[in-house]
Amino acid sequence: MPTTMESLNSAALLPVLALITWTLIIWVWMYATRIPAMSKAGIDPQDGQRTGKLANALPDSVAFKADNYNHLLEQPVIFYALAFFLSLGGGHDSVNVGLLWGYVVLRVVHSLIQCTVNHVVSRFLVFTLSTICLIVIVVREILRIFLG
Repeated sequence: MPTTMESLNSAALLPVLALITWTLIIWVWMYATRIPAMSKAGIDPQDGQRTGKLANALPDSVAFKADNYNHLLEQPVIFYALAFFLSLGGGHDSVNVGLLWGYVVLRVVHSLIQCTVNHVVSRFLVFTLSTICLIVIVVREILRIFLG
């Protein structure tokens, strides 16, 4: 039976698994729309080697999914490193775990906005809120480590 500390430690890693799963769902969604769009437009797959050429030839609704997939491989790198830092460094309390989950939920919302209506102001608001989750965790950790 895991102790409470071990449970919290594992709990800090569950959001990592959730965001990885979501990223793979977006990958499937991206190719499920991109391949038919390329076929319909008569684009040779070899032309996909130059993403600028491909982006100009595909409908925005298809390109938005690829853009979102790329976004899920950018800032979330900080999230992943931070989650592992919390898990290994002892900062995996319920507040930080809640903030990790908040980040994941907000990134899913960001994806859904970008992959459907792509309203930039809404995306930016959700992106900012998700970034605030990371900032709060980092500030809490700095305080815990250096003042705690």
